[in-house]
Amino acid sequence: MARKLKSLQDTESIGLKDSFRALVNIPRFFKEIMKSSPILFYYNLLARLLTAFSPVIKLWVGKLIIDEIILQTQAQDKDLDKLWYYVGIELAVFIISDLLNRSIGLSDSLLGDLYSNDSSIKIIQKTSEVSISQLEDAEFYDKLERARTQTNSRVNLMSNSLSQIQDMIAISSLIFGLIYFEPWLILLLIISIIPSFLNEYKFSSTQYSIARSWTSERRELDYIRFIGANDRTAKEVKLFGLTKYLADRFAYLSDLYYQMNKSIAVKRTLLGSLFGLLGTLSYYGAYVLIIYRVIAGVITIGDLTFLSGSFNRLQSKLEGVFSKFTRISQSALYLKDYFDFIDIKIESPLAKESMLPIPAKIEKGFQIKDLHFAYPGSATNVLEGVSFDLHKGEKLAFVGENGAGKTTLIKLLLRFYEPTSGTIYLDGVNIQKYDIREYQKLFGVIFQDFIRYEFTIGENIAVGNINEKDNVEMINEAAELSLAKQVVDEMKAGYDQQLGRRFSEGKNLSGGQWQKIALARAYMKNADVIILDEPTSALDARAEYEAFQRFIGLTKGKTSIIISHRFSTVRMADRIIVLKDGKILENGSHEELMSNKQLYSELFELQAAGYQ
Repeated sequence: MARKLKSLQDTESIGLKDSFRALVNIPRFFKEIMKSSPILFYYNLLARLLTAFSPVIKLWVGKLIIDEIILQTQAQDKDLDKLWYYVGIELAVFIISDLLNRSIGLSDSLLGDLYSNDSSIKIIQKTSEVSISQLEDAEFYDKLERARTQTNSRVNLMSNSLSQIQDMIAISSLIFGLIYFEPWLILLLIISIIPSFLNEYKFSSTQYSIARSWTSERRELDYIRFIGANDRTAKEVKLFGLTKYLADRFAYLSDLYYQMNKSIAVKRTLLGSLFGLLGTLSYYGAYVLIIYRVIAGVITIGDLTFLSGSFNRLQSKLEGVFSKFTRISQSALYLKDYFDFIDIKIESPLAKESMLPIPAKIEKGFQIKDLHFAYPGSATNVLEGVSFDLHKGEKLAFVGENGAGKTTLIKLLLRFYEPTSGTIYLDGVNIQKYDIREYQKLFGVIFQDFIRYEFTIGENIAVGNINEKDNVEMINEAAELSLAKQVVDEMKAGYDQQLGRRFSEGKNLSGGQWQKIALARAYMKNADVIILDEPTSALDARAEYEAFQRFIGLTKGKTSIIISHRFSTVRMADRIIVLKDGKILENGSHEELMSNKQLYSELFELQAAGYQ
């Protein structure tokens, strides 16, 4: 918790060039929105196009009505047909405009929801393509976090961009009206708007810079909020009295973020008020000019209402356009974060066409030769010169103290990471010559930190082979083999029982019950190679013994790897590899290792003594 936090001076500055570069993503953004629903997208554009002309039409018809009223008040023979005709046109314009605006709001909402769903799916799919090593890298995870959490910005960008097009058309029509009567008003309009725009633009870029630089800190705030108010962490938080520490830490971080934003908000408001005053004075300067022109008889009262209304609308519209532009440029920077993540190239050691097909059946097994590995950013090797064979159909166990490299070795075998040096072969072929996804299908794995999905029991088991989620017979068989059927039988809803407290009628399970369900996933996949990383640590001794007896029988002819600290489990393996400090210390059967009188026998006897 002692790491240095960023100040306002530390934030990466985002300049004008960066913002304009980000705008090049807008056309691609519109293409993605259009794909979400072409009909809604084109209807939205058409409705906005029609609505864009309504301000100038309303003002023009209003001018005609006022001029007609004045004409009729001066006439001896009153003829109101034209007047009521103009009023009818104005009423129709207002009704149509209102209906179009409501339909635009509806289509915006629907398009936003559809695009939000589509972009979230793309992020999920892209995340599945990146390697575990990338996901565990803090800088890369910040990119993922920005892409994942800025959904609202992207939806707002869609609405702002489309309304910007609409407003630009409306502005063009209003400017044409001003130029027709009084071109000088355009100069006053520019003076009233430009300073305010530059002010908004400057501060929106600064806000994005802070939000980007504080990605990891905001993630920490979310994490503290989660562990401070969550049923999974409540026991330890209460027991260890962590509430004050967590609240103080959250208050400290959130206050730093608040103070930085407050400083910007105050400056932005003060300067905005100053430039707003300039805009108001410009408007009334224009108003005075128009009044003088009416008194001089150059323009009519109707013209006055049209010009003052047009100037007022134009000023308001231009302020909105410039303000929206700063929001669009800011959102476009967030959009760039999203596309940067989606466009990340997944590098493969070999081109797709040069990869070899996965063998239909494993003939010999795996050969691990002179494996060295250090985690990215670390100079310390976790594995150093590890070499061994894993024969087809063999049951191999890894043993060693914490940090010996057991789980890391599994990660390399599964190609979550690539070795720093050394090679892993499958049937004599370097595993990097296989397509990684096809290669990983060979394995059924249950990790010690398996996910406790808050799905139904049936879905939790089917996770092991999700394509068979509707195969009740297969799910039931996997539950029988893993002893999870005992858990199912205890539930009124059976396989349809919702797990976890997040949803109504959800049930919490004990650690042992969850582990039985996790084991069922391994049986669901029926993979050629099964890896169990501390698979029974939460089971009692009887359940563990029964589970492994079944496992040994059911994996006959299959290749399997077991990592366990329980020697009653380990001794069932055909061969045991003892790791220490990233190197193989011993390699042999239980009987051979016990006769060696080295680390294995020492640990075995220490554990056995605990039961005497």
